[in-house]
Amino acid sequence: MRVLQFGDSTLPVGAFAFSNALESALQTGIVHDVATLEGFVLAATRQAASLDGVALLHAHRAACKGSMDDVIQADHALFTRRVGEEQRLMTTRMGKKLAELGAKLPDAGMVPAWLEEIKQGRTPGCFAIAHALMFAGRRLPEEDAFAVHQYGVASMMLGAALRMMKIDHYDTQQLLYRVNGSANDAYLRSRQLSLNEMSGFAPVFDVLVAHHVGAHVRMFMN
Repeated sequence: MRVLQFGDSTLPVGAFAFSNALESALQTGIVHDVATLEGFVLAATRQAASLDGVALLHAHRAACKGSMDDVIQADHALFTRRVGEEQRLMTTRMGKKLAELGAKLPDAGMVPAWLEEIKQGRTPGCFAIAHALMFAGRRLPEEDAFAVHQYGVASMMLGAALRMMKIDHYDTQQLLYRVNGSANDAYLRSRQLSLNEMSGFAPVFDVLVAHHVGAHVRMFMN
């Protein structure tokens, strides 16, 4: 039940305000139908697995050992690899919101202490790290934390797609079902990587994020 709650798309962390570069992908024609949307979401989840997912797993393991220094190390490692002002805004704003929520729930674990580190400016507060601490404090396995984060990336983008293109809930749910099928393989790859091996090479995403900053019409903050 905890996994379902923390993976709920209505979790009040501000995900509705972001599209993860999808808005610019639609404006530039990179995404224009269901097939291209699926390819774009799959690319985003692959990037998330090798970048955010790796940091999440290291932070989860660090939290299980009670090492705040290692949690902060994972947080900084992820933040420095997130290219673009809006991408950094997205991950830190959602991360702080999730930490504020987690600190008010029972079995908060290291979340309150990590939230204080964010407020003091000692760590950026990335969303994936918040997920890791939420799960570790409640003794929920790293596999579940990873899967929920991957689901969140896809569901956020598909929620944005419903507001921006000619697509219905049947299309998005079928697409989400297919994308979710890749989560376990992504976990098996990511769980073996060190923080130094964490990477998110996706130049098209970086260009689209830059494009969005100067867009004249914007529905989303990213």
